[in-house]
Amino acid sequence: MLSDHIQNGIETAKLVWSRLPTSEEGESEEVNSSKRSDGTSVESLDYEVIENYAYREEQAQRGRLYVGYYVGVKWFFALLIGIGTGLAAVFINIAVENFAGWKFAATFAIIQKSYLAGFIVYILINLALVFSSVFIITQFAPAAAGSGIPEIKGYLNGVDTHGILLFRTLIGKIFGSIGSVGGGLALGKEGPLVHTGACIASLLGQGGSTKYHLSPRWLQVFKSDRDRRDLVTCGCAAGVAAAFRAPVGGVLFALEEVTSWWRSQLMWRVFFTSAIVAVVVRTAMGWCKSGKCGHFGSGGFIIWDISGGQDDYSFEELFPMAIIGIIGGLLGALFNQLTLYITYWRRKSLHKRGNRVKIIEACLISVITSIISFGLPLLRKCSPCPESDANSDLECPRPPGMYGNYVNFYCSKDKEYNDLATIFFNTQDDAIRNLFSAKTIHEYSAQSLLTFLVMFYTLAVVTFGTAVPAGQFVPGIMIGSTYGRLVGMFVVKFYRKLNIEEGTYALLGAASFLGGSMRMTVSLCVIMVEITNNLKLLPLIMLVLLISKAVGDAFNEGLYEEQAHLRGIPLLESRPKYHMRKMTAKEACRRQKVVSFPRVVKVANVFSILRSNKHNGFPVVDHGRNGEALVIGLILRSHLLVLLQSKLDFQHSPLPCDLGMGSIPIRHNFSEFVKPASSTGLSIEDIHLTPDDFEMYIDLTPFLNPSPYVVPEDMSLTKVYNLFRQLGLRHVFVVPRAPRVIGLITRKDLLVEENDDSATVELQSTSSSEI
Repeated sequence: MLSDHIQNGIETAKLVWSRLPTSEEGESEEVNSSKRSDGTSVESLDYEVIENYAYREEQAQRGRLYVGYYVGVKWFFALLIGIGTGLAAVFINIAVENFAGWKFAATFAIIQKSYLAGFIVYILINLALVFSSVFIITQFAPAAAGSGIPEIKGYLNGVDTHGILLFRTLIGKIFGSIGSVGGGLALGKEGPLVHTGACIASLLGQGGSTKYHLSPRWLQVFKSDRDRRDLVTCGCAAGVAAAFRAPVGGVLFALEEVTSWWRSQLMWRVFFTSAIVAVVVRTAMGWCKSGKCGHFGSGGFIIWDISGGQDDYSFEELFPMAIIGIIGGLLGALFNQLTLYITYWRRKSLHKRGNRVKIIEACLISVITSIISFGLPLLRKCSPCPESDANSDLECPRPPGMYGNYVNFYCSKDKEYNDLATIFFNTQDDAIRNLFSAKTIHEYSAQSLLTFLVMFYTLAVVTFGTAVPAGQFVPGIMIGSTYGRLVGMFVVKFYRKLNIEEGTYALLGAASFLGGSMRMTVSLCVIMVEITNNLKLLPLIMLVLLISKAVGDAFNEGLYEEQAHLRGIPLLESRPKYHMRKMTAKEACRRQKVVSFPRVVKVANVFSILRSNKHNGFPVVDHGRNGEALVIGLILRSHLLVLLQSKLDFQHSPLPCDLGMGSIPIRHNFSEFVKPASSTGLSIEDIHLTPDDFEMYIDLTPFLNPSPYVVPEDMSLTKVYNLFRQLGLRHVFVVPRAPRVIGLITRKDLLVEENDDSATVELQSTSSSEI
């Protein structure tokens, strides 16, 4: 048991480091139905098409016109996802910028008379915003806590975690992000925006929300987990595109980081969705430039244009840039491990005490963050303003309550600024813009940057995992840009003759920390280029990303993978484990007790078996003329529950239907077997049967999947793993090696054209009648 390990601190550290499953996960009857560390169940999704008779009959009735309509609806939904996610991102940014702007304006107005009064007002405003966020999460939408990316990654990997894509989760994510980010916590809104886009896509895919009576019939088109998965993929890309104004980066993020299966048709729709988001965001920003959006017109979206910065770099600079990559890998891996430890302790000890403790914790962290951000600048001496450059639009000091580089905070003279307050008394977007800024050499002292790095790093580690929406993109950029600028300061002093900008090194530092923590490469590289508008730095960003990822991989996995393991989400990684090479399919399932049904089964037996185990799929066995048991298909638990509840297919006779004459009655539409998205669906407790019903029979033939995937018992587990993951399966049958071959399909057999007479010839050429 896990409690035995907790008694020894060293063993606990080793346990968490290796991310061994908890006892609840280890005792699950199958990988399709496991338990998370917080006790809630997770269930696999049916990405495989169940080609039963109901499905085939429905497909046969559809003509080409319906297929065209179906494809057109997919593109229309991609348009709606882009518009919805873009508007949600604009709303969140406008709210965060305005709350932060009002907070800083009120604080600066009050400190002109009393710093103590301004300090109290600053703490209270932050506390009110954070309290609103944690109250929404704990009381209304608990699934909206955190970034949501590990859960979405699990969903696209084939794992359904209850509640992550509900309407209330969407509302909690939007308003919770506004409170937590506007309240000054060391968190970002970019990760939650990915979850927001996924929620919007899922709600469209399932036809709205039935609980809140927002489910028009014209939206209820997609009835399979596979189609919903594609829409959620579009939503994830739209979230990144909206967060960073990086449409290409959003597509690559969905491809590299969150999806496990990808198709060329999906690429087009994802790209289209990201393009729509870019148009919506640009239109909103253009409208807000006229001053109609309050403080949003000043701060704006997250984009840091450093195209006017360093134009070129020399060979001598590659070494300190490589050092930045190493630092990023080390600090990123340390960040992942520290957040893993703290989150583990939080879930096992602190958060089990109820919502009141979660609220107190978040409010306490808010107060500590406010004290640090307000108090530390008071301990720094002010610096005189630099000589103004005629070509520079930077004003020193900046006007109170406005965004800019030079903040006059607790300074005795008017022409002075506080470099530490320049970072703390800004929204995170504006603070990063200041750290990235060019032509601001010597703006920050090494002591201020080091102080901010230590304090903000600590706050980010402690804050991550609280019961509020929390992203780590922007905090990671803040941390990386701080030590990157520190390295840039030393390079400027060492290479005095080179045209070096400290802001360039801040950008590389930001990329290195994100690479060391999240382990993204291609998508992160493109995102950093898009948000900085400087293509010349592409080779340098690639360099630091490769180094930081290599260094981080030597210690642990990426942030999202670590958190997914901690949450009990059974992700299937891209490559199988090494020990699987020595195992066969039979060895992997030898401890399982296979529960099967006959073709015609008694209702009482079905009810009893469903009550006695948690399996989600059952083989259906039929006995041939010679008495040999043959597996004729796979029946899902959810389908059996529908049959038991409807009672339409109960029969008095134990005889099977006549398959040859096509007389199987189909009393159900295929949509009746589809489990609602983000819902537990039917359970055996919902079924109420009479004693007469128990004596009836069901012929399972019309409802089973007659063509499940089958592997021989001596196939290596590595090969089974690759088949299972690449096809997005939920069940694979392990059977004895087949006695004979009836045919062999090659590539040319799959390239036959419609109505091509040569199809028969091709198949006959590769078939074998007797072996």
